[in-house]
Amino acid sequence: MGMRERLRHLEELRRKAESGGGPRRLEQQHARGKLSARERLDLLLDEGSFVELDRFVTGHRGGFGTVEEVDFDAGVITGYGTIDGRLVYVFSQDFTVYGGSLSEAHAQKIVKIMDLALKNGAPVIGLNDSGGARIQEGVVSLGGYADIFLRNTLASGVVPQISAILGPCAGGAVYSPAITDFVYMVRGTSYMFVTGPNVVKTVTHEDVDMEGLGGADVHASVSGVAQFVHDSEIECLDAIRQLFRFIPQNNREEPPRRETADPFDRQDEALLDIVPDDATKPYDMRDVIRRIVDDGEFYEVHREYAANLLVGFAHLGGWSVGIVANQPAVLAGVLDIASSLKGARFVRFCDAFNIPLVVFEDVPGFLPGVAQEHGGIIKHGAKLLYAFCEATVPRLTVITRKAYGGAYDVMNSTHIRGDVNLAWPTAEIAVMGPKGAVEILFRKEIAEAPDAEEKTRQLESEYRERFAHPYIAAARGYVDDVIDPRETRPRLIHALDMLRNKRDENPWKKHGNIPL
Repeated sequence: MGMRERLRHLEELRRKAESGGGPRRLEQQHARGKLSARERLDLLLDEGSFVELDRFVTGHRGGFGTVEEVDFDAGVITGYGTIDGRLVYVFSQDFTVYGGSLSEAHAQKIVKIMDLALKNGAPVIGLNDSGGARIQEGVVSLGGYADIFLRNTLASGVVPQISAILGPCAGGAVYSPAITDFVYMVRGTSYMFVTGPNVVKTVTHEDVDMEGLGGADVHASVSGVAQFVHDSEIECLDAIRQLFRFIPQNNREEPPRRETADPFDRQDEALLDIVPDDATKPYDMRDVIRRIVDDGEFYEVHREYAANLLVGFAHLGGWSVGIVANQPAVLAGVLDIASSLKGARFVRFCDAFNIPLVVFEDVPGFLPGVAQEHGGIIKHGAKLLYAFCEATVPRLTVITRKAYGGAYDVMNSTHIRGDVNLAWPTAEIAVMGPKGAVEILFRKEIAEAPDAEEKTRQLESEYRERFAHPYIAAARGYVDDVIDPRETRPRLIHALDMLRNKRDENPWKKHGNIPL
């Protein structure tokens, strides 16, 4: 066989390898509102950048025969490409081939690109669309999952790992995305659960469908498993591309700087009126964030989950930063179990990948109640504290209003190595709010007063005037400066410039024992 004949043979093999499960199954995929595995890669990566690896790996372990005899059934496309010119490794499961089920060969293809990602310090993106383990292969398939789980764990904190759930993801398969840094889902077509609706009904007699058990909105707002939820695969894949504006390639690199026409010394007059004079009235902390960061762009993470705490990415003076902010518009910005978990995970991601942290604080404390105490608010709240305490990246805090009790300590205070702590004149830094304080300190006087309500109001006013302000903390150096709110943007940018060469270390250890 001459070279030209061999090339024609190669092209036939390529066409067969790229045909997936064939035209009929591709039509079925589209009818479900889903893209093909290759269409997804085309949307995710820079045009023409994808380089496929292991194109000819087959699910069976026999040798190659003729074109007609070869069955390319590994059910996953793997390789590398670029996003905005930056290298990423990718795998895209093909539901048209045996339902995207994971075989030994399927797992080996994924493991290979994960190993390459670790060696070369580049992110891994997994596009998941699989019916689970390939039952015909039995324990070999389960071993393949374990091989992937191990790589997920070893790569954690070394290279960013992103998972898009673009179809079913069930059984043991869910644990790979769960270990990765960010999970994206699509409404109506994405599902994640350890056991499906039929098993749930058999075991617990609960009647639930796939959407109610493990749909995108459930995991985005209730379980917190998914950080992002979108209405279409196109939106989802574009959102993943946008994430790379903020994150580095690996834990040894700095996050990308971004050019902006937004003046570094810009001062926004609207910041003077955002915080209400009445300390009991809410406001939206997103308004504060957008008026301070570059171009008003805030890439919010976990938006639907634990809405009393905001986390996400932005740029300040071109620097990529991670934002952690109490949200007074939801539960008065109080910290609870869910928000502590949300905040801790985000803080640890930013610290692992050298992204400075900027905290906007307005917190009345931790949420009281039997459900919270019995649910473990002590250990879960400690996760957020632990995450901030161990973080060595530059850390800035702006106290806009309340900073009460232990929550003041937890939210990146000076005492736990916060680098720069600023306060607005509206800041109230105290053990607790005026109402709770006077009810404890002056219980007897209030009880004996002719008009208890009037006496309480009087004492609250006196307490607020004496203690509910930032100047006692500033006098002790716990707050570095009390600033005009309009100065917040330039002060934060100056602080980031000052801290660009920050070096901080934790004691040597194999790893800490975060209160899980």
